[in-house]
Amino acid sequence: MTQRSDFPYSHPLRVRYSEIDAQGVVFNAHYLTFFDVALNEYLRELAFDYHAMVAEEGLDFHLVKSTVEYLGPIRFDEVIDIAVRPARIGNSSLTWELAVFRQGEDACLSRGEIIWVCAQPGTHQSHPLPRSLLDKLPG
Repeated sequence: MTQRSDFPYSHPLRVRYSEIDAQGVVFNAHYLTFFDVALNEYLRELAFDYHAMVAEEGLDFHLVKSTVEYLGPIRFDEVIDIAVRPARIGNSSLTWELAVFRQGEDACLSRGEIIWVCAQPGTHQSHPLPRSLLDKLPG
């Protein structure tokens, strides 16, 4: 069971009208956008400069897997917290675990997994995760 307390970081977001579908809940494709926003904000919180990694280290991340589980409805104008944590740190891959909670509540409304592989742009060959990121990740 996914617990809010399992996550060291979450990013708040208010659901906008344009993110709602005909059933009055968040349209499924927006969950990946929510996850992407929270991941970027988490990296910012860690003071990791993604653009510097690309420019100075010649590395980038390729998304190789994304999953979303829909556990409860999220509606227009609700404030949600998108929680993020590194779940598995490999040699060249990084698995992120994400979860969505209504602000102030503990019930998980959605959870997901994002897997990145570090690579050198243009080659599509995996490369070890950069020390500039590893040094900032917890534990």
